Amino acid sequence: QVQLVESGGGLVQAGGSLRLSCAASERTLVNNAMAWFRQVPGKERELVATIRWTGTYYADFVEGRFTISIDNAKNTVDLQMNSLKPEDTAVYYCAAGPSLARDSRRYSIWGRGTQVTVSS
Repeated sequence: QVQLVESGGGLVQAGGSLRLSCAASERTLVNNAMAWFRQVPGKERELVATIRWTGTYYADFVEGRFTISIDNAKNTVDLQMNSLKPEDTAVYYCAAGPSLARDSRRYSIWGRGTQVTVSS
């Protein structure tokens, strides 16, 4: 069974940084596009960033503050988040799917999520 396990969430003050990691198998990383989504209560899950060997894509709200990367030595997909804002508060999910896509329905494998809280 394919598993994605997120870590690195927590509480941080506005302007601070967090680094999220998603542990996956090497096969999953090689065969899929990997993505980070986020969701707040009452809203749809939205794409933060996605990566595959063909490239990366970031949501407009990232505005250069976040970087998605794959650590081949650790088999993780990481999301470095800098200059965090209170509106970045959400549960962040790691996902895997066949291609780079903005629609969460294009991703079939999901982690359980990690909470990120940014205080003002």
